[in-house]
Amino acid sequence: MTSALKVENLNATIGDLHILKGVDLEVPFGEVHALMGPNGSGKSTLCHALMGKPGYQAEGSATVGGTEVLGLAVDERARAGLFEGFQYPVEIPGVTLSDLMEEIAAATGDEAVTARIERAAAEFGMEPFLDRSVNEDLSGGEKKRSEIFQLASLQPKVAILDEIDSGLDIDAVREVAAAVEAMRSPDLGVLIITHYSRILRYMTPDRVHIMMAGRIVRSGGPELAHELEEKGYDTMRRELGVEPAEASDDGADFLAGL
Repeated sequence: MTSALKVENLNATIGDLHILKGVDLEVPFGEVHALMGPNGSGKSTLCHALMGKPGYQAEGSATVGGTEVLGLAVDERARAGLFEGFQYPVEIPGVTLSDLMEEIAAATGDEAVTARIERAAAEFGMEPFLDRSVNEDLSGGEKKRSEIFQLASLQPKVAILDEIDSGLDIDAVREVAAAVEAMRSPDLGVLIITHYSRILRYMTPDRVHIMMAGRIVRSGGPELAHELEEKGYDTMRRELGVEPAEASDDGADFLAGL
């Protein structure tokens, strides 16, 4: 059976930095997976490589619903069914959320998207924000709610939620977790990228993957997140015999912006 997301032997570099070193990952349709790891483990680079961020060179295979996306332009990856919820959603002054969603609907060529936008706006309380510039003067929780609203409207095959719980208070984390759980579907696979297990206290992932030094070093059920919380990354790294990463995601992101 075709998976929502299947990554095989993915290597990624930026400049002379070899960050991802043979990543294998599979997220079936209908499942929510969590990818956890310390700073510098390669989590953000995995997201950037899958989404086609400029500056990253990726080799290997990454399929979305059976379609190979490596080598495709960013918009083509989106049309293939790949969606990213950003850790730091950007503000777009002068472009209203309504304008953005109308452009998205037109680009998909799917008449059903417009109806879903209206339903999702009501469901996630985004109606007051439709005539405001995208993410401008929004709180962290409101920005993340806007990301979930866009996800619900588009109904992609794969949703990569990069640090979706970053900067949120407990109530907002619960809200985001409940929204992700509510969107579980046989037509969607979700990969939540996070440092911490707190969002996993309010939802139950099907699988948890631990990334260190550019590789997924261990996978398991939800109990793996609890074990990680008890032991910490340093203890688990020593137990697994993993050497510290030579380069961090933060450094790679800095170089990508040069």
